[in-house]
Amino acid sequence: MALLQIAEPGQSRMPHQAKSAGSVPAARLAVGIDLGTTHSLVATVQDGKTVILPDAQGKRLLPSVVHYPAEGQVVVGHAALQQAQINPQQVIFSPKRYMGRSLTDIRHTQDHPVSGEADQMPAFLTAAGRRSPVEVSAEILRELKHRAEAALHQPVAGAVITVPAYFDEAQRQATRDAARLAGLNVLRLINEPTAAALAYGLDQAYAQSGEQSGQVHLVFDLGGGTFDVTLLRMQDGVYQVMATGGHTALGGDDMDRLLAQWLVSQQPELMNGTRLSLAARQIKEQLTDQNEVSYAGIEVSRQQFDALIAPMIQRCLSICQRVLRDASCTLDQVDAVVLVGGSTRVPAVRDAVASWSGKTPLCRLNPDEVVALGAAQLADRLIGNMSLDQATLLDVTPLSLGLETMGGLVERLIPRNTPIPVSRAQEFTTYQNGQSAMLIHVVQGERDLVADCRSLGRFELRGIPPMLAGSARIAVTFQLDADGLLSVSARETTTGVASDIVINPSYGLSEQDQLRLLQEGFEFAQADKDAAQLASARVETEREIIAVQDALQTDAGLLEVADRQALEQALTTVQHTLAHHLQQPADLPRLDQARHQLRQLSDRFAALRMNHHIQHTLSGTRLTDWTAAK
Repeated sequence: MALLQIAEPGQSRMPHQAKSAGSVPAARLAVGIDLGTTHSLVATVQDGKTVILPDAQGKRLLPSVVHYPAEGQVVVGHAALQQAQINPQQVIFSPKRYMGRSLTDIRHTQDHPVSGEADQMPAFLTAAGRRSPVEVSAEILRELKHRAEAALHQPVAGAVITVPAYFDEAQRQATRDAARLAGLNVLRLINEPTAAALAYGLDQAYAQSGEQSGQVHLVFDLGGGTFDVTLLRMQDGVYQVMATGGHTALGGDDMDRLLAQWLVSQQPELMNGTRLSLAARQIKEQLTDQNEVSYAGIEVSRQQFDALIAPMIQRCLSICQRVLRDASCTLDQVDAVVLVGGSTRVPAVRDAVASWSGKTPLCRLNPDEVVALGAAQLADRLIGNMSLDQATLLDVTPLSLGLETMGGLVERLIPRNTPIPVSRAQEFTTYQNGQSAMLIHVVQGERDLVADCRSLGRFELRGIPPMLAGSARIAVTFQLDADGLLSVSARETTTGVASDIVINPSYGLSEQDQLRLLQEGFEFAQADKDAAQLASARVETEREIIAVQDALQTDAGLLEVADRQALEQALTTVQHTLAHHLQQPADLPRLDQARHQLRQLSDRFAALRMNHHIQHTLSGTRLTDWTAAK
């Protein structure tokens, strides 16, 4: 299948034509931002080179930490980190972990107090009032925007912001909202592993290799709070995401937490709080180059630390294995493994990835900076400073998207691992006679029943002309843009009445939901198939019952008494079987037999009705009436 070049939103297909002959317009400033759990940073392209922009003190990494004082300006970054030693209750760490998630979704909360409804995104309680995770993240993004403008002496025209590949609809939307609140023009959200591939120039390596079949790269991204693994194929100038997976609550923060808990177990008088977490992070970083570190009289060896985090690493490798399986790919087919994220500096992580993959991972670029560098390259291209002849990106959606149909079944319109942007449409119809409205329930997940999937939103389509059940034609369209954001529309094709929704839920998938939506999709595949089969049989049978009942109510007088009694008896048998003898797939043959007997009688009744109505329509009509009409 040929790949067509598609212009990015808001950009000319041929941006070079906007430059008049003999003139060299000043390049506009576009930046790439890595909004990280532990650290954030901003990069741009200068004179053809991608660079990280430091602050006035020359520091490149901005701690993702915000301090809200009772009076005065909000403090972000290193200054806020210093406040954590003095007043940890007023300092917010890792707001990314709370983005687009409900209070009940969050398993581990920091010492900073939060409040809110269980099914809503929580708010931090600060001396300056309640602040949502979106507002806190906006402070970090605003600081990065000011840093870029101060370093380059011109306004930021646009930004590409990176997100974990496994961020769901709510988490992506929360990120976009934070950027807008910070005054940034969001050119695109890009998955962090894909940005890393851009920074490594894997497309250039492929072109130089001269291979025709395309190279496959596995990007292993373990950051401060999230883990992503993405399988990329580079072919004919296109990065295509073959499959993606990950965990939205797995990273360096969890290593710090495990180490802090171990320290408390060794010395119970230690207080497990913000200060101990900061100390645990420092110990972890020191163990990268040292074999042993002493803290509060406790000797911590690298071997002990490796044992603590071994289950985490194993979970990461299990996700990697699942992604390979999703892409129908083996490790032998993977050409290179790329390490991304500060947590990949941990020797045990690097050793485990090398042992599992059988390859020496690529880690020549700073793992803390590689994602921002790739985002900056894409931003420079989208703003029009770089030719679109560069590599094209084809990301994928990590979870299937669909809607609810009768019986609580899921009809998938966009399967997981579908390249985005994408638009899919499908026709549906009404269930009852005279139905004039339809509720469209949008869901996300891998199970066959709505109850086992994540609800994303609902909207109503009204104004459907009253028709017989099954006569109306409702066209439902799913549109998933390049940022992974979803909009759904429904249109009745006869009258043109339409309705739509932009999916913007108030919180994201919990850790348990992430595991349920994917792992249980495999584990309960047969059970889901059986349940879907039963639900489908129930819906079809109920529709047949309604049709026969309507026909009897209208034209029962056409039947002989014996025929009517036989039809009513067959109808009663089907209703009884449906109500009392349909609990498992083994019951389906009994229902099928009852439906077969009913269908034989109802088909004869339908033929009788058709003949009667045709005769009634033609009664009193002469042949000359037809010839005169010509």
